[in-house]
Amino acid sequence: MSEPIRPARRGRPARRGRLARSAAALAVLLGLASYVGLHQMTGSRGTPRCSVGSGDHRYEFTPEQASNAATISAVGTTRGLPERAVTIALATALQESALRNIGYGDRDSLGLFQQRPSMGWGTPEQIMDPVYSAGRFYEGLEKVPGYSRLPLTVAAQKVQKSGFPQAYAKHEPDAALLAAALTGRTPAGLSCTANPKEGGPGDPRRVRTELIRAFGEKAAPAAVTGGPSAGRSAAEPPVLVVPVRPAAGAGAGADERRGWELAQWAVARAESLRITEVSYGGRVWRAGEALGGWSKSPGGAASGGDSVRIRLAQ
Repeated sequence: MSEPIRPARRGRPARRGRLARSAAALAVLLGLASYVGLHQMTGSRGTPRCSVGSGDHRYEFTPEQASNAATISAVGTTRGLPERAVTIALATALQESALRNIGYGDRDSLGLFQQRPSMGWGTPEQIMDPVYSAGRFYEGLEKVPGYSRLPLTVAAQKVQKSGFPQAYAKHEPDAALLAAALTGRTPAGLSCTANPKEGGPGDPRRVRTELIRAFGEKAAPAAVTGGPSAGRSAAEPPVLVVPVRPAAGAGAGADERRGWELAQWAVARAESLRITEVSYGGRVWRAGEALGGWSKSPGGAASGGDSVRIRLAQ
């Protein structure tokens, strides 16, 4: 009796195929990890980002969110309100819109604070203006007795009348980090990356207008140097010299804090206003720096100063 015909053994080719596929997948994963690691170290020119804080207590966000946060902070301090008010406003906007000026929401809610035209907050056009909407929020907050001593959720809810008032609480740590940097209490606390080669030239008139809208006439640039309008070489970009003028009776250290507030507002607005360099207090921020941080400025003052210098894209 002959032996039965045995099927061909296929285990080894199959195993080789699986090994080859596994090796290919591992190579892809290693390549992806290298790519992510490289961009974490060098910054991605195609993906600008901003951050405050460090280590485990760090908040990262987009230039759009940074621009809106800087506007909210500037409107609050210009009204003479304390850092606590700015923290409450920022936490509210983080919950309501994730700091994005959105043109939709629950029913007719709009903008950073999801304010409703039908409830008397203003016209849709007004609410979609971050300066206006922030001002209206602070108007409501100022009417809350002792708001600075209340839990953040309570203070925010008295203004917003939200269906989920406890939701504001989870944003308080990030809002406090943002407020400390944007009000100038934490020098060089805000870092952003930006690509100076993307977009058109900066417009000194637009930057001047935005400074005044956010901070009032005291923030009007004292001088604009460089640029074609100054009758100089087109290779020399325009620089706005913004005076540091704190509110009267602001107390010790107010000059330096105001200077950092202006400087970090400029960094936060760099993407939209085509700002390529900001210098103050012996430090300089440059849009082309991979990690988006501040570095020592050669020959700069050790601290403070009577003006913030803002250089624009040419």
